[in-house]
Amino acid sequence: MEKRNLLYEGKAKKLWATDHENKVVQQFKDSLTAQNGQKTGSFHGKGAINCEMSTLLFNYLDSHHIPTHFIESVSETEMVVRKLEMFPMEVVVRNIAAGSMCKRYNIAEGNELSSVVLEYYYKSDALGDPMMNESHALSFGFATIDQIRAINRMATKINALLRSHFERRNLMLVDMKLEFGKYDEEVYLADEISPDTMRVWEKNTKVKLDKDRFRLDLGEIDKGYREILKRIKNEG
Repeated sequence: MEKRNLLYEGKAKKLWATDHENKVVQQFKDSLTAQNGQKTGSFHGKGAINCEMSTLLFNYLDSHHIPTHFIESVSETEMVVRKLEMFPMEVVVRNIAAGSMCKRYNIAEGNELSSVVLEYYYKSDALGDPMMNESHALSFGFATIDQIRAINRMATKINALLRSHFERRNLMLVDMKLEFGKYDEEVYLADEISPDTMRVWEKNTKVKLDKDRFRLDLGEIDKGYREILKRIKNEG
């Protein structure tokens, strides 16, 4: 398959057209961003880590009948994915209070939530990705009621699968951001699954291993990312 022109470049990834109209190449960058792009950085090898981790986790979810856009890896930093029509919203799944939830509701970080919380955000850098609800998504024409129900079911199942997968590796899945798209009216999980898009703590020590190390100036960002990947690769 031939990689052609650049279709899109975001904060952490590039999308390239191919000679197949329904397939694109997703390339992972080494860049780091936070605070809606106002804080920037990078470390060598981040793109490769996120690509490998996403590959492993997409394959794991696929083995449990979660439809994803992933098709195959083609290099250390590139994967071929289905070309989807993306829903213009992010779904944040929360298991433990952290980040903006703590500020918004005055909850102490680390409190385990009595039930899983799903939050919707409108994808708009200009507006700062404002929080929204299912009624907004339906009213604005972002998704149909059946698609919203499918997204909610998938997000809940993905969370349960990954939470237990991480638990077996002495990791805590605190929360994660998911993005979805559609192809032939079927809903697929898209984007990536990496320390850029989820909070992961070491179970015993509660040490942060994800992008919060960059957001909060904790240092050793690459060490945290590599530790998550090492444990995910452990088949025990």
